[in-house]
Amino acid sequence: MKTFIVIPAYNEEKRIGQVIQDLLGSGYENIVVVNDASSDKTDVIVKNCAVDCIDHIVNLGQGASLRTGTQYAVDQGADVVVHFDSDGQHQVKDIEKFTEKISDGYDVVIGSRYLGSQENIPFSKKYFIHKPGVWVNWILTGLKLTDAHNGFRAMNRNSAQKIRITQDRMAHASEIPAEIKFHDLKHAEVPVDIIYHEYGQNLRGGITVVVDFVKQKLIS
Repeated sequence: MKTFIVIPAYNEEKRIGQVIQDLLGSGYENIVVVNDASSDKTDVIVKNCAVDCIDHIVNLGQGASLRTGTQYAVDQGADVVVHFDSDGQHQVKDIEKFTEKISDGYDVVIGSRYLGSQENIPFSKKYFIHKPGVWVNWILTGLKLTDAHNGFRAMNRNSAQKIRITQDRMAHASEIPAEIKFHDLKHAEVPVDIIYHEYGQNLRGGITVVVDFVKQKLIS
């Protein structure tokens, strides 16, 4: 299978280089980084690596970057599209779990921090953001998952063509499960380990995701 790694990046000059080298070192050759109008040296670092780089002229958001990267991967003949973070949180060793599930016949595979033995999730993030997020996501999308808004995912070519990402910013994380449910795509979760360099999305951010997703549903 021709696997493409899609990496949305915004001001990640500190870690994007290592992320790319780890992927290349593990044999992943088809990598596209979508530089979302970074104001630091992200674009310079990426363009010095043996990967494809697409530049957004203005900052559009992670959802828009994933839309751009996924379409590019499909246009390049990808059989599998993997969404992978640029900040070093996702582990290259876990990608094989996703591609194996795709090979087994699943359309979409989503990472979960709560299927394995990961213990380093901040208490407040786990119980005040992730756990409530699971239930809110289920109510909004109809898809019950063990982890809310995990950005580590993979989809086969058919799913990548069907799933529409219209949410430019973080609400795409709720939109994708809704699309999986709508298209009745065969999905699975796999355990992943996340390395937290920073706290990341807080409660306000989680609420913003829900509000943006609901707004989009109301006007669509």
